[in-house]
Amino acid sequence: MNPPISPLPHDGRPSRPSRAKKSLGQHFLVDRRILSRIVGAADLSETDTVVEIGPGRGLLTGELSAKAGRLVAVELDRDLASALSAKYEALPHVTVICADGREIDIGSLAGESSYKFVANLPYYAASPIIRRFLEATHSPEIMVVMVQREVAERMTASPGHMSLLSVAIQLYGVPKIVCKVPPGAFRPPPKVSSAVLRIDVHPRPILELESETEFFKVVRAGFSAPRKQLRNTLIQGLSMEPGRSEKVLETAGIDPTRRPQTLDLADWGRIYEAFSQH
Repeated sequence: MNPPISPLPHDGRPSRPSRAKKSLGQHFLVDRRILSRIVGAADLSETDTVVEIGPGRGLLTGELSAKAGRLVAVELDRDLASALSAKYEALPHVTVICADGREIDIGSLAGESSYKFVANLPYYAASPIIRRFLEATHSPEIMVVMVQREVAERMTASPGHMSLLSVAIQLYGVPKIVCKVPPGAFRPPPKVSSAVLRIDVHPRPILELESETEFFKVVRAGFSAPRKQLRNTLIQGLSMEPGRSEKVLETAGIDPTRRPQTLDLADWGRIYEAFSQH
């Protein structure tokens, strides 16, 4: 049974469209063709519970509320949240919460139910929010999100172009770019292009790790100087003695002269295990 969530109270005043607030990185989606691609990528049915972060004026919210069995929309802007609460107050399966997606208690949103995460995320908060939900004890089945195109490309990168972000995403799921989105799909238009990204989330991280915190400590150290050789980045990032760095990489079966962006998840897993042993 889902825990109760208190919806945002409505004061009874008529709602008006809110102007985009630069301080909150607001760019409202207006292109319904892109809207259809987002909703289609989520494979929604009337049995689905959906969490939406940053609904804004609610264009996507309207589509989600029509297709999902339950929708929880989390909006940081109180004016927008109030307007959405008024719009959907007659629909018991829609709950609007005024809160920050980077801080909200994820467990309170869907309870024990499986859920899907669908959102047009503000650029400045996209990566932290996505990682937070992926790393949560109760993570979503899939995530379909609008993010900056460059960020989507980093998340989906393959060995040769990997980064800390791509490792952090691909440990928990399989990301794929659904479509690219031009600035003109938004009002006001942003200065950069966007992309719709779908992440099929693994039931558990793809690597068996004793400590995900320690794993990312090693990966973060490896990417501390991406253009340098691994033996040097580990020395620098983990304050290791040169001999220990060489020993760790030798145990992991990794050439110490390789660059961090060339490694895949399995390589990082072996380095983490070797680091734990030495």
